[in-house]
Amino acid sequence: MPSLNSYQDWVPEIPDNVMNRWSATNLFYQGNKQVRLFESSTGTRLVTKQAGLPGKRPPKGPRTKQPSRANQPPLEKTEDLMQCIAYATADQYHLATLCHDLVSSGFYEITDLPRDASNVLVVCTEMASKPNDHGIIFFFREGSVVFWNVEDKTTKHVMRILESHEIQPYEVALVHWENEEINYRVGEGNSKLCRGDILLNSELEPDQAVLEKFAFSNALSLSVKLAIWEVSLDNFVESIQSIPEMLKSGKRVKLSRAEVMQKIGELFALRHCINLSSDLLITPDFYWDRENLEQLYDKTCQFLSINRRVKVMNEKLQHCTELTDLMRNHLSEKHSLRLEWMIVILITIEVMFELARVLF
Repeated sequence: MPSLNSYQDWVPEIPDNVMNRWSATNLFYQGNKQVRLFESSTGTRLVTKQAGLPGKRPPKGPRTKQPSRANQPPLEKTEDLMQCIAYATADQYHLATLCHDLVSSGFYEITDLPRDASNVLVVCTEMASKPNDHGIIFFFREGSVVFWNVEDKTTKHVMRILESHEIQPYEVALVHWENEEINYRVGEGNSKLCRGDILLNSELEPDQAVLEKFAFSNALSLSVKLAIWEVSLDNFVESIQSIPEMLKSGKRVKLSRAEVMQKIGELFALRHCINLSSDLLITPDFYWDRENLEQLYDKTCQFLSINRRVKVMNEKLQHCTELTDLMRNHLSEKHSLRLEWMIVILITIEVMFELARVLF
C-alpha cells in the first residue's frame, strides 16, 4: 500500500477478502480523519481528509506580529540572524529595586543614556545567544521588557527576578502568548527595518548602537502593551455582548446599578491607558531632536500596525461607551420611575387618611 502524507495518521492495511466487499464510496474513520476507499485494476488507493467532526474552537491568534515560518531562508543564511523578543508582564515596574537585584545577579547596567530616557533601565549580559552581538535587555517602566540576543536560560532567569518588582502583573500564559518576536542582524549600511528584519549598522559606536536598539525596543514595547489591552477589551466586550440581544427581545437586563458603574469604570480605565498614559497617539518627546531615531521608531510602529490597531480599539471603546451609557440611563429611568410611584403611593395614603378624618 502506498505511504500516506507525513501529517496523516497511519491507516492499517485491510485484507483483500474484506476489500472486495467494499465499494468505491465506502467510508471509515481513522481518528478524526475521513478515509475513502477507491478500487481500481491496479489495487486499492486510500485518500484521507479531515472530517467535519465537532471539536473545541481553536484559540484566537496573538495580536502581535509573529515571525512568518512559511518563507524562511535556508539555515546557512540565518546563521547571522539574532532574535529580539518583547514581553509585557505588568502595569508597571519598580526600576530602582529591579536594577539592584539584576546587578546582584551578575548583570551590568548601562548608565550613559541621555537624561530624557529616564523611563527605561538597560542592562547587559555576557550570556549572549550568538557571538555576533552583545546581549542587552531593556526594561520599560510601563511594564514591558525587550531582550536582544539573550539566550533562553538567561531570559527565564530574568523573568523570575522580574516577578518581585511588578505592579499588577498579568497572567503568565497571556504574557507568553502576546509577545513580539523579530529577527535582526549586524551588517554594513544604515540601520533600518526591512522585510520584517532589523539591520543594525556594524560601524556605530556602542552608545549610538544602544540608542538605536532603544528606538526599536520602544516601538516593540508599545505593541505588546497594546496587545494586552486588546485582550482586556475583548474580555470586556464578551461580558456585555448579551445586553443588546436582551434589550432587543424585551427581556429584563440583570445588571444592578453598581455593576453598571463598575463596567463604566473598567471602560474608562482602559481608555485612559490607551489615550492618556501611553505614547500610542503621539511620538515621545525623546525623538523630537533625534530625527534618525525617530525614523526607526516610526518605521517600526508602522510595521507593527500600531496606529491602525489604536484606531480600531478606540472605535470599539466608543461603541462600548454608548452601550454602557444606555444601560446607565435605563437604570436611572427605572430608579426615577420607582421614586415617582413611591410619591404617588404616599400622596394616595395621605389623601385616604384625610378623607377618613373628614368622614369619620
